[in-house]
Amino acid sequence: MASGTALIYDDEMTSYKLLWDDPECDIEVPERLLSSYEQLKHYHLVERCIHVPVREGTEEEIMLVHSSEYLEVVKSTQTMNEEELQRVSENYDAVYFHPNTYRCAKLAVGATLQLVDSVMSGKVRNGMALVRPPGHHSQRNAANGFCVFNNVAIAAQYAKRRYGLQRILIVDWDVHHGQGIQYVFEEDPSVLYYSWHRYEHQQFWPLLRESDYDAVGQGKGKGFNLNVPWNKVGMGNSDYLAAFFHVLLPVAFEFVPELILVSSGYDSGIGDPEGQMNATPECFAHLTHFLMQLANGRLCAVLEGGYHLKSLSESVCMTVKTLLRDPLPQISGEMAPCLSAIESIQNVRGAHKPYWKCLMYEEATPLHNLSTKSQQMMKAELIQTSTHPTAEQAVGTTKSDEAIKTDRFLESHMKKILFPVPPVKTAAAIVSKADAHLLPVSVQVEMEMNAQELKTFVSAFDAELVKEEKALHSLQNVLAVLDKILKKKVCSGIAESSVASVSTTFALKHCFDFGLQRVLCIVIGDMDLELDLDDGKILLMNICQKQQTEKTNSKYYISLNWKEDAERNNFFCAVLGFILPVAYSYQPDLVIIVIGPNRSLGVNGISLLACLLQGLAESQILVVIQDTEIKLVQSVAKALSGVSTPDFGAYAPASQENVLEIKQLRDQLQQEWKMLRCSVRD
Repeated sequence: MASGTALIYDDEMTSYKLLWDDPECDIEVPERLLSSYEQLKHYHLVERCIHVPVREGTEEEIMLVHSSEYLEVVKSTQTMNEEELQRVSENYDAVYFHPNTYRCAKLAVGATLQLVDSVMSGKVRNGMALVRPPGHHSQRNAANGFCVFNNVAIAAQYAKRRYGLQRILIVDWDVHHGQGIQYVFEEDPSVLYYSWHRYEHQQFWPLLRESDYDAVGQGKGKGFNLNVPWNKVGMGNSDYLAAFFHVLLPVAFEFVPELILVSSGYDSGIGDPEGQMNATPECFAHLTHFLMQLANGRLCAVLEGGYHLKSLSESVCMTVKTLLRDPLPQISGEMAPCLSAIESIQNVRGAHKPYWKCLMYEEATPLHNLSTKSQQMMKAELIQTSTHPTAEQAVGTTKSDEAIKTDRFLESHMKKILFPVPPVKTAAAIVSKADAHLLPVSVQVEMEMNAQELKTFVSAFDAELVKEEKALHSLQNVLAVLDKILKKKVCSGIAESSVASVSTTFALKHCFDFGLQRVLCIVIGDMDLELDLDDGKILLMNICQKQQTEKTNSKYYISLNWKEDAERNNFFCAVLGFILPVAYSYQPDLVIIVIGPNRSLGVNGISLLACLLQGLAESQILVVIQDTEIKLVQSVAKALSGVSTPDFGAYAPASQENVLEIKQLRDQLQQEWKMLRCSVRD
């Protein structure tokens, strides 16, 4: 399988700029590209990436999306003087031209296609193209919103034509609606387009009715256009994650894309004057991580917007670090989506319920009395009738103060969340050392510990266990891996144990002796763990075939009764709609997955769980496996080490019985774990 991350950048794309006074366009500056690249160099990320040279997009490639007449207009700007350039620019909305615009726009298209070629040919697994001008607003016959040629839309058409792809996912996390991409693909079921965007009940640019949640696509493309409109500013990390958990990821895993294109606009990040949102840079690392589990890891991120230079450049770096498979930082902020975000999520789910199996049993109906509606209408009326500038219109007076405040916050914030990457990604302590060659080569196989040191550890836990050779050997495996995770020598690990329940109890005690405050423990199969859960230091989830009648669900003990599809993987619903939201609400310091006897999940479901949970606890995960099954060990090792994306198996919608189980648990626990919330009552 392909490995490596491509980075595509060329200074020449900074060679155009605004030549006249235009307050609407003056935020789109060459420094957007320069600061992003400089920050990548600062973090030593450039040398870790594979350099791919840019090229010009050809006229034929540009006309995969744009008309020849429009192409000629853009081409003609090369020889225009300033007055002529200004006149042409005024024909479009929020656009400026420069004599170098055409050349840079062709380079932006070519750089994007170079990235697609590198990923699709297997030269790299993923990558990022730092391009300028951006593209997602531009349309067949028009430049729009700083965008000249629609880089990502062209890339999707190109990938379909050159590589015969039948399913492409475009994720647009820019704060503006990429209406240009929507227009190109709204009748095309081969492209699933997902955009969240500041909307404010159609009061925010581009002021389009078709940016709302009920624009689901047209004709054969119905259901393949997902708009999540944000009806207020200030959306943060938990709002963005909730939209992924409850809207994008369930649909995307059902869609099964062959390639992912990300319109990577960072004006949805903190401090941006356009977006006025609150998502911090590490949020984009988590979003990227989730998308990397799709399309066998084939992901191309292409720069769009982003106008606060520090916020933009740090967010670009977090995206690239994740593409390089660095462990993820803990996500900051309270994990509780706001009411307006939940309303938008419910509306999208309701609008798309007829088109996707993952939503067919959900009780999701669109809301009409939105909590923000009256406030936005009053605001719109005030703007129309007032002769005094509003806070947003007068932003120029405080813009620099706000920007400086964000700079200072991010300087401090990044120091808090960044941490040294452990030298080893994954370690394994397995029973049969003869099977070690079957693991990915990057997995470090742990050697036996010093016998006396081991007995000292174990006797402090339970003196009787020292006399049991089998138990001692199992505890040795667990301790050998866990100790290295806690000391940051390895990121994650696998330990085989013949007495998984004892090993898990031992591991948890060792964690708390080490100083950890919160451990998420997910038990798959039948296992009796006698644990004190009252203090909240352990959140125990038990995924089993039969309901645990002797224990009732509570905040820190959750039993998930799951019936697996024998042929396909139906576990997506449980992971995305329940386990991940609860886990992110809890924010553990470590994740322990215990695989015991009579497990109700197959290899595919366990691999999916291991992959997606790496967003938590700085990617620190210990997997304890009771029954030696080399296929399972191999698959979990692949998931943790990141050498390849495991095969999650054919998608199957969850049964009505399973969906009801998730819904009941969600209703019961969403006041405790607020990331579970995806609906409100009208």
